[in-house]
Amino acid sequence: MGSLIEAGNSSELQDGAMKEVLVQGREILLARVGDKYYAADNRCPHMGGKLSRGKLEAAVVTCPLHGSQFDLNDGRVVRWLKGTGVISAIGKIFKSPRQLTTYKVKVEKEKILIEI
Repeated sequence: MGSLIEAGNSSELQDGAMKEVLVQGREILLARVGDKYYAADNRCPHMGGKLSRGKLEAAVVTCPLHGSQFDLNDGRVVRWLKGTGVISAIGKIFKSPRQLTTYKVKVEKEKILIEI
């Protein structure tokens, strides 16, 4: 079990919002969906796009660079690269799908704590 580190305040995130925070030198994506908070690496495992600049639908974040999608519940790949066909197949050869690193989140007295 890692340490719980303060990453923000729950009042700073509206439902459906995301933001980038710096925690112990790491870029972390904080997201809120309903009353649930999520934390993950802010950089896409494909080409390093900032996920906080992407799109959030339910608990799925879409990278703004190439459309890769990840489930913030567990980091699993929903879609690796946007599109189909030859270009998508070539992209998967050069960079195989990799899960997004996620972190456990706890909220105490409006403080968002993540386990690192």
